[in-house]
This record gives sequence, C-alpha cells and structure tokens, in this order.
Amino acid sequence: MHNNLTIYNTISRKKEEFKALNPPYVGMYVCGPTVYSDVHLGNCRTFISFDLIYRYLKHLGYTVRYVRNITDAGHLEGDGDSGEDKISKKAKLASLEPMEIVQQYTNGFHNMMAVFNVSPPSIEPTATGHIIEQIEMVKTIIEKGFAYETNGSVYFDVEKYNQTQDYGILNNRKLEDLLNNTRDLGGQDEKKGKLDFALWIKAKPEHLMQWPSPWGMGFPGWHLECSAMSNKYLGEQFDIHGGGMDLAPTHHTNEIAQNVASCGKHPANYWIHTNMLTVNGQKMSKSLGNSFLPHELFSGQHPLLQKGYSPMVVKFFMLQAHYRSTLDFSNEALDASEKGFKRLMAALALLDKVKTSAQSEVDVKALEEKFSKAMNDDFNSPILIAELFDAVRIINSIYDGKTAISADDLAALKNLIQAYVFDILGLQDENQAHDIEPLISFLINIRKEAKENKDYVTSDKIRIGLQEIGYQLKDSKEGTTWSKI
Repeated sequence: MHNNLTIYNTISRKKEEFKALNPPYVGMYVCGPTVYSDVHLGNCRTFISFDLIYRYLKHLGYTVRYVRNITDAGHLEGDGDSGEDKISKKAKLASLEPMEIVQQYTNGFHNMMAVFNVSPPSIEPTATGHIIEQIEMVKTIIEKGFAYETNGSVYFDVEKYNQTQDYGILNNRKLEDLLNNTRDLGGQDEKKGKLDFALWIKAKPEHLMQWPSPWGMGFPGWHLECSAMSNKYLGEQFDIHGGGMDLAPTHHTNEIAQNVASCGKHPANYWIHTNMLTVNGQKMSKSLGNSFLPHELFSGQHPLLQKGYSPMVVKFFMLQAHYRSTLDFSNEALDASEKGFKRLMAALALLDKVKTSAQSEVDVKALEEKFSKAMNDDFNSPILIAELFDAVRIINSIYDGKTAISADDLAALKNLIQAYVFDILGLQDENQAHDIEPLISFLINIRKEAKENKDYVTSDKIRIGLQEIGYQLKDSKEGTTWSKI
C-alpha cells in the first residue's frame, strides 16, 4: 500500500514509519468519555484529533475498525480504587437511575460530536455491556499468577509482573521511582504492594451498580474495561491505541499490564496521545475558573470570552495546533482562526465561479504532494492548513484572472480541496447551516405552540417532516434542540 506515513509512538518516544499488522486493515482503539457530565473541550479536542487520524487512514486506502468506548461504570472519583463511582454519585444527587445519567450524557456527547462533524466510530462498546468479558479476563490474570483476591476484591500484582515485564514501559519510568512517588491511597490494607490496582472491586450494599462474580457482588476496575473490549473487537494485538496524555501514566500503563498478563502480548503497536488545553497560558481547570464548556464557547457566555465562536471555527482553531502540542485558548487566537476560516471558505466558494482556459499555470500535483507530506508527518494538520492557504492565494489569483487554469486542472483542484478540507480535516461550510437556522427555530416555535394547545397531530407533522429532510429534533427540560442527521 502506498504510504509514507510516520507516527510519533509514545512507547518508543520517536516517530516511526506506520506499518499495519494486517494491511489493508487497521485496528484503532481510543478511550472514550466517562458519561457522568457534559463533555468538556479537552475531550472534544482528543476526539477531533482521532477523527482526523481515522479520516486520513481511510484516505490512504485502509479499512479501519475504529473502536471508541463509553465508560458507564467502574470509574471512581480521583481515578483510583477508592471513592464513589462517578456515575452513581451523580445519579444519587439527581435521584435518578444511573442508566438515566448514562443515557443523558451519552446523548449529549453524541450531539456534540455531530456539531463538530466528528465521524462515529465503527464500534462504541460500553463497560456495562462487557461485564462477562471483564470477569473472564480477571480469571485468566489470576490463573497466570499476576492477580490475587482479598475480601471480595481482586488486585493486580504490579511487582510480580515487573519481575518479567517492564511495568513503566509506556512512560519510560522505573518501578523504584514509581514506588517512591506513590502516596498510600485508600484500600491499601488489602493490597500487597503500593502500586497494585483493582481489577474487580467488592461493592458495598448501597453501591448502585454491581454484578455477581466468582468473588462476590462487585464491579470492574476502571482500567479493565478497555483491555477486555480492545481484546474482544481488535484481537490480542492491534495497530493503534490512543487517548489524552493524562491517561498514559496510569490508565494506559495498567491496560498494557493487564493485556500482557492475560495473553502474553503487548496490545498495540503505536500509542498516540493528545496534549492538553490551556487558557491564556494557564492549564484549563475548574478550580482556576478558566474552564468553559463547548456551548459556552459557542454562545460566548463566559467571563473570559469576548464573544461566541461557531463550532467550525473552534474545530479549525483546534486543527491549527498539532495534536501533540498544548493548545492555548485566547480571544485573540480564536479571532485569528475565525478570520482564517472565513478566508478559506470564501476562496473555496470561488472555485465554482472561475473561468478556465486552454493553458494552465497551476501545478495541482505539487499541491497534492505538499498536502500529503504534511499529513504523512504524524498527521501535521497545522502544516497542512498553512499549505491550504497557499492554495487560497492561487484560487484568488485564478478568480482575479491573473493565473490561468485548464478545465482538467480545475476539476483536479476541486477534488483535492474536497479531499483535504472536507473529507480529512472534516470541516464544513457553515454558510449553508446559517441559512436554515432561523427557519428551523421558527418551526420549533410553531411546534411548541401546537403542543401547548394539545395539537399533537401538527407537532408530530413538524417533527417527522424535519426528520424526512435530514434534521432531528430533541426535546428536553431545557427546550428543543436540533441537529443534522
């Protein structure tokens, strides 16, 4: 397969040529969200980055099985083995079933991914849907001698594993350093070693989400689900495993240990990690008051924002930084991205209006080589975007009659732009969306009046009619929202 793609591999700490295990097939697993709250911008950036990777691999001709999980159980507060389950805690506070919380925030996550035009994965498995596979994996790890049961909980024996394997391989950290830097956390009395982590946790009677197991009623440890599900859908070894860089030190380190302990094989050939977000140079966090949610960024309703920015401008802004770089939010940077995005879309709109001639002064092949060189260099979207602005200058020059282009070259240029701007970067021209917005809002208001008058025939007619032309309505306590199907 034609491919000069190089990928920065966290595990080797260098760029490596991408070689699929079983071309043209590629298996990619990305850790998805824990659905107990609204998806935050850091998550959005990670999934936009992996969507770019997914889209580019498909562009290269690979058949990609992209697995991105939903964590709907087992993720405790503080990401450790103690504290309350994040979803159960939210359910108790809201007096709802845990699965109502899961459904609400899974829907919200899917809606936000659609707003950013992020492709759905091939498979989106849930932790609760794979309890049996997780229990089987724990049994195997115990049989292999790398886990032990204490009072109904099962722990992974890190020091025993490290006798034959390198536990800190992903982050190039020695076990002694890890032991010295680990605080004693809750549940320590049950563990043999400070670094041991829970594969299965005994549930207290009041714990809302628990399942029967050979060790009694309990629930799986957070790290276990990804090992069980990647193994089930991608096999013992697959091509790419990804997630945010915050997952590398513990979650992904423990995943590798679980997979190797259960089947003797390292799960993924390439580990890809996205970097974090900062705001005006400071880390984005709730405690600093500089954390904003996507909808606040769109509406501009946050003290740090001077105005709102459209989803495509935000996506374009994110793609202007390499996925491994920190991304710093500021009003100035967002304004610059907005200008750049509008300039790009305005130039592309001219492609349907230019006049062709017999002669051609445009080297489309050279442009294509520059675009693919950028993306083949570890999916370097900022370099690709810089090259696209070169294409913008060429398009404007053709439109102004200063540069000649033949009909064949124009067709080739249109295809090239379609491939890289819309199919690979996943951008959309928002001018079309803006035209329809007031119209749909008008129909939503008529439907609301119809429902208030108990005229359900009319309200259903509007909902079904919009659905038939590709727009979906979603009702909630806050009101009605719409999205493109």
